[in-house]
Amino acid sequence: MSKPSAQQPKPTESPDPAIDYSDIPELGDDFWREARLVKPDSTRPVTLRVKQSVLDAYRATGKGYQTRMNAVLETYARTVLKSRP
Repeated sequence: MSKPSAQQPKPTESPDPAIDYSDIPELGDDFWREARLVKPDSTRPVTLRVKQSVLDAYRATGKGYQTRMNAVLETYARTVLKSRP
């Protein structure tokens, strides 16, 4: 049995009618002409040894702890790559 999804607003509806979007400019043809599709990085299951204290700390943050661990590793990897000549 699948979990029922939350009702999504229609694309033309704002999720919160109290938010004023009038000061946000429309995206013009130039924007769309230069736009490029970027596929997100996929994830792969791996076996990784981490200290129990690290695992406990992340698990204590609740659901999604593996995603948060991945975000930290990704940030570090980008920093390392940026600092290389």
